[in-house]
Amino acid sequence: MGAGVIEFLELGPYQKAQGVVALPGSKSISNRVLLLSALASGTTRLKGLLDADDTQVMRAALKTLGVKLDETDGDCVVQGCSGRLPNQQADLFMGNAGTAIRPLTAALAILGGDYRLHGVPRMHERPIGDLVDGLRMVGASVTYEKNDGYPPIKLSKGQIRTDNIIKVRGDVSSQFLTALLMALPLVAKNEICIEVIGELISKPYIDITLKLMSRFGVEVRNDEWQRFYIPANSGQPYSSPGTLYVEGDASSASYFLAAGAIADGPVRVTGVGRHSIQGDVAFADALNQMGANVMAGDDWIEVRGVDTPSGRLQGIELDCIAIPDAAMTLAVAALFADGPTTLRGIASWKVKETDRIAAMAKELQKMGALVESGEDFIRITPPVSWKTPDEGIDTYDDHRMAMCFSLASLGPLKVRINDPACVAKTFPDYFLAFAQIAKSSITT
Repeated sequence: MGAGVIEFLELGPYQKAQGVVALPGSKSISNRVLLLSALASGTTRLKGLLDADDTQVMRAALKTLGVKLDETDGDCVVQGCSGRLPNQQADLFMGNAGTAIRPLTAALAILGGDYRLHGVPRMHERPIGDLVDGLRMVGASVTYEKNDGYPPIKLSKGQIRTDNIIKVRGDVSSQFLTALLMALPLVAKNEICIEVIGELISKPYIDITLKLMSRFGVEVRNDEWQRFYIPANSGQPYSSPGTLYVEGDASSASYFLAAGAIADGPVRVTGVGRHSIQGDVAFADALNQMGANVMAGDDWIEVRGVDTPSGRLQGIELDCIAIPDAAMTLAVAALFADGPTTLRGIASWKVKETDRIAAMAKELQKMGALVESGEDFIRITPPVSWKTPDEGIDTYDDHRMAMCFSLASLGPLKVRINDPACVAKTFPDYFLAFAQIAKSSITT
């Protein structure tokens, strides 16, 4: 490892978790509003925008495309380009940020220009073919540089037509539909219909997209999550809402809320509450099903231990298709449950930053859990005897693996987290925040 790089952290064992955590901004909201602000007419001031690797990727790409962003006063002020990005040629490095590469690909393909989009090696293993198929259906010119269905990709000017129904698969990633929904209003001279083929996963993330598009002036009609109708416009669909506040990240909230359930609490997160537009607030409902004592207000959620006869969380069986990211936290919380926990509807884990089903199964087994898994589920039986692997918990360059397994330090043994810096993707200060609620110092 290079100088100054932390190879691992040793955490715990901790017996108590309590305190208040101010959440960083939502990644899902941040990258959507950055792009919408760039495409809109007028200037948008974004407050509470996430400052992490994935959003820095989007900001850098927009600047390369000629968008003016001013971050001198702590907010991010974006001068909209009224639907025409200034630079018609660019080479764009997108890291491993799915929430950046997919909507940006769609917008650039629809607007036309000569662009190349690429990323880290794992990004080149994450599918983008269903989005490309949808874009080609309307006449966009997209070619694969190496492997069909995966980045790197090259875009050039196509002949865009939106007369026919546009079809996109919904069972791999909701980001494909989000990308088309955000891009197609730019060419909606007539009403455009997008039809979802198969079951649409992660519906709450599509709901975020629709609500944010509405804030920028585009109202999409949703017909039972199977067809989406984009209204015709005169050529400039998006207009700035002026100032927009970014909610705290509900996925990031899950780790602290789980800690409050496992280690008695109270733990409160601020920046997200009962009226959040993010689907991952449903994680609190899942914790409640496991017996956690959960309360919520307009801008906060709090967990005060559990309210069960055993004094422990209860194992549950849950369809997680709507909360795939937060479901990872449930998998580690299951180590502390009374009885097995089965999580279904998680096939999308396989195409994330790593194959999360395989990674989660392997690392949970290191802790002494009995794990069964398949294409769409994982079943965790808590350890009879906890283990602390000498080699530590591997994180696979996946921020959520690192954050999830910090919870294991609330058990009877310490836990070593390898490559903790991977949390910079969405929450650079995560381990500092976790140390504050765990009421103990972190040793390296």
